[in-house]
Amino acid sequence: MKTRPAGIGSSNADWMGALSPKLTALPLKHLAVPGSHDSFTFWVDVQAPVGPDQKVFVKYLVSIFRHMAKKVMVNWAMTQNLTFQEQLDAGIRYFDLRVSSKPSEPGAEIYFIHGLFGHKVRHGMSVINSFLDAHRKEVVFLDFNHHYAMEAEHHTYLIGMLQEVFGSKLCRIGAVEDITLDYLWERKYQVLVFYHHPSAQGSAVMWPGNKIPAPWANTTEPLKLTQFLETTLGERAKQGSFHVSQAILTPRVKTIAKGLVWGLRSYLVERNLPTIMSWVEAQRPGEGGVNIITSDFVELTDFSNIVIKLNNLLLTEPVCGPT
Repeated sequence: MKTRPAGIGSSNADWMGALSPKLTALPLKHLAVPGSHDSFTFWVDVQAPVGPDQKVFVKYLVSIFRHMAKKVMVNWAMTQNLTFQEQLDAGIRYFDLRVSSKPSEPGAEIYFIHGLFGHKVRHGMSVINSFLDAHRKEVVFLDFNHHYAMEAEHHTYLIGMLQEVFGSKLCRIGAVEDITLDYLWERKYQVLVFYHHPSAQGSAVMWPGNKIPAPWANTTEPLKLTQFLETTLGERAKQGSFHVSQAILTPRVKTIAKGLVWGLRSYLVERNLPTIMSWVEAQRPGEGGVNIITSDFVELTDFSNIVIKLNNLLLTEPVCGPT
């Protein structure tokens, strides 16, 4: 059985609905929202081929070393341990989604991917929809930011499936400044989908990717990461959008080579979490402050609670309301 710190569980299942009216009237871009990086990599299929998101040399190594190479890939491809339901119950409300077709498979089915294929996207969306049915004041951000091996028919299938699953819960595109929890509750909207591909142009409920920038530090060094996060926060005011602070470290090839048998969690994440979480704890939301913060292995710390509680700072300090 997985051991998780206090606060991870169903205690945060209704945190948005429990916020002060002062906060629910603020633009959602001014609230602190916990998110997960590569959200649905808690299970990957070692029997399936290596994903099309991988470089040629990785596919070559797998063709030679087969199961042994895939075992290493699993240790570095999995960035979360919690399931769809567990992340939602824990309070995670932003999901970072990389998706792909299976090139050898007939039809237009789409899967989550990070080196190796994960669950069908439809399955994950159905779990989220069931959660939202049971928690009517909770709102999620679904950020489809990487698409692999997808032709026009795949995009048509995915966009249509999202509309089918969520229906009237999908928030129509509007001015980011107008999107408050009160606004969403009044209209019974619970899902903001961001679709980083031209195929979604013309859809009234597929928000463009430029409305939710997520600058990427691409470093293995925690101090460089926090410096990058500070710099990009300083630039967000001119973007007029939601904002994702990716509080994550990214392994390089030599990192994986050195920590081959340990994997991402043991070799890179756990040892650097204190520095990263110290930065998170020192933040404040509001105009010019943090909005969405993402992490790997969100259960390793009291991540969700820490981010959610940042919103209490807005109750004691002057902030800007909707414009």
